[in-house]
Amino acid sequence: MATARTEIVGPVVMGLSKQNGQLRGQTKPASVQPAPTTQGKALGPPQKAGNAPQDGGGIKFGDDWKKSLQLPPKDNRVKTSDVTSTKGNEFEDYCLKRELLMGIFEMGWEKPSPVQEESIPIALSGRDILARAKNGTGKSGAYLIPLLERLDMKKDHIQAIVMVPTRELALQVSQICIQISKHLGGVKVMATTGGTNLRDDIMRLDETVHVVIATPGRILDLIKKGVAKVDKVQMMVMDEADKLLSQDFVVLIEDIIGFLPKNRQILLYSATFPISVQKFMLSHWAQICVCALSHLQKPYEINLMEELTLKGITQFYAYVTERQKVHCLNTLFSRLQINQSIIFCNSTQRVELLAKKITQLGYSCFYIHAKMMQEYRNRVFHDFRNGLCRNLVCTDLFTRGIDIQAVNVVINFDFPKNAETYLHRIGRSGRFGHLGLAINLITSEDRFNLKAIEDQLVTDIKPIPSSIDKSLYVAEYHSTSTDCDVEEAEEKPSRQQDST
Repeated sequence: MATARTEIVGPVVMGLSKQNGQLRGQTKPASVQPAPTTQGKALGPPQKAGNAPQDGGGIKFGDDWKKSLQLPPKDNRVKTSDVTSTKGNEFEDYCLKRELLMGIFEMGWEKPSPVQEESIPIALSGRDILARAKNGTGKSGAYLIPLLERLDMKKDHIQAIVMVPTRELALQVSQICIQISKHLGGVKVMATTGGTNLRDDIMRLDETVHVVIATPGRILDLIKKGVAKVDKVQMMVMDEADKLLSQDFVVLIEDIIGFLPKNRQILLYSATFPISVQKFMLSHWAQICVCALSHLQKPYEINLMEELTLKGITQFYAYVTERQKVHCLNTLFSRLQINQSIIFCNSTQRVELLAKKITQLGYSCFYIHAKMMQEYRNRVFHDFRNGLCRNLVCTDLFTRGIDIQAVNVVINFDFPKNAETYLHRIGRSGRFGHLGLAINLITSEDRFNLKAIEDQLVTDIKPIPSSIDKSLYVAEYHSTSTDCDVEEAEEKPSRQQDST
């Protein structure tokens, strides 16, 4: 039997407050590589001297300023055509500020992905955009790069707003924005979400703020109070636009746009849609376009959604009874080579019960759901992202946009009810064209949903085999396959398989 990567950490001690979502073993933390939110950083062991990338991302010999860049270790993991099917452009081709290029390269972003190639030059021209691209293919960079390039540092007012549907995504996007802009000198980025101290936000807006990343309810509240001055905003971005233009948020979005100047630029990015995916091209996207087109001026449309599921994610299902689920999960932990895993449940109560059960089995585990205090949610999100724990149990709160590169396994402990949720869940692995594994625990009640989701997504969810080839989801097995598509990698004989 293969050695477990999910480490048993000895007797369980519930040493932390139950509400903070951090349940872990007594002494030995999971040795997980930190998982930055960049699209290109390696997850393997630290790179040895002499292996640092010297010519990546269009860097040309002889440019002195590039010699001082603190580049991350080169990412040698296999990437799929979701991110490698590009036109061959370089970030330097877009005539970006040198200081912005420095931030891009130091993030480990070597070359633009397909959605970035399509978006960046159009956004820089000032044109509105409607973009559809898969989860984990670089949409954040597609709008943050032109947003930062167009900032005028001589002006001390809010120049850009990024709208996102969840608090965790707001924190993630703001961190990426801060990292990319660190060499620009003086870019002020503010994240504001519900569940945090309103007074702190009001005091922050008394100072200079150039970019606001926000959830709709909080920024609208600040606008109506006269605290957030948005009458000079030149760009508004809607990330996860299908959610923001759903019934939950659309009225708030309409109100926010009403406060913006008429000549503002609007960029919409989305991946999935809540109506049956079979009909989404003609149905839900048409509804979004009707809503968006009332505010957009001759938008440029980008559609990179010829297929919906990420190429690098292998999907399996295990047919079990409800009582067998925990035992099955324990078996998966013992046989899979997990770097980090996210385990989804359909209710907050089941999240807490499962997290407790996992710690009783001897594995370190965090949990997160919408009913937790925001302080605890932030702490869990930060600590899991930095690799302090190997397993995270959560609700669908954690499905949209969250980018944790170290996650290579997603487990649907409870199978989702619709294709949209399923697609967002499994998209937490296989980020930026890398490999991942999605395993679904299916009961007799789930079998019809399984077939319906397979049909709607035009994908194949296979029965779980007795052994799973590690090359399907473990980065180290492809560490020498730089710039090789996963389709090519899968043709090679597997080097090793799990034994059962």
